[in-house]
Amino acid sequence: MSAMMKSSFFRILSCMMVMILPAALLAADQPAAMLYSHGTALINGNSIARSSALFSGDLVQTNADSVGNINATGSSVLVLNDSLIQYEGSTLKLEHGGVTISTSKLMATRAGGVTVSPAAGVWTEFEVRDVDGRVQIAARKGDLTISDNTGTTTLAQGEQTTRDDSQSQKEEKKKNRRVAAAAIPAWGGALDSPWAVGIGAGLIGTGVVWVLVKSDDPVSPAIP
Repeated sequence: MSAMMKSSFFRILSCMMVMILPAALLAADQPAAMLYSHGTALINGNSIARSSALFSGDLVQTNADSVGNINATGSSVLVLNDSLIQYEGSTLKLEHGGVTISTSKLMATRAGGVTVSPAAGVWTEFEVRDVDGRVQIAARKGDLTISDNTGTTTLAQGEQTTRDDSQSQKEEKKKNRRVAAAAIPAWGGALDSPWAVGIGAGLIGTGVVWVLVKSDDPVSPAIP
């Protein structure tokens, strides 16, 4: 291959790489869905104006006077007022509140230890609410499959049912909600406790004794 042909080949290859790589990077950064808010809605604790891109792992929260719409390929989700969910692509994790899902992509919802999903890959509409550890499920269109610690059952179109959240999941949710608020008070309370005061006093006393023993000067004048 001549030098001119080599130069032309590498030039063409470079042009192809320039076109291919940005497209691949752009595809990797594409949002999984879009969130449209009606009222105040938060993504990962940050308020959004009207709409925002939504990626897998994002937390979506609505207040008492707002709702949110999630539009993804083949699925639409209405996040009801006073709700907290985590978007996971093919699954929604419902922390509290409720969602109404319309999907042809088998999008499922997990509420504690209860998983609700379409029974078949057809257009399915259903509602899931998690209130105080009680999971309420309604099959609006199409059948549903419900899985929990008791097994797997089918909920026919037009039917409703209620499931108990698992105790471990309840405790985990309570713990997650308490962590941020309790972190600083917990330290303050620990420092004010009698145990902390006693340990602190013991450490101070030990330090004083050590200083007295190690001092080059005697505690009191020596008696000749």
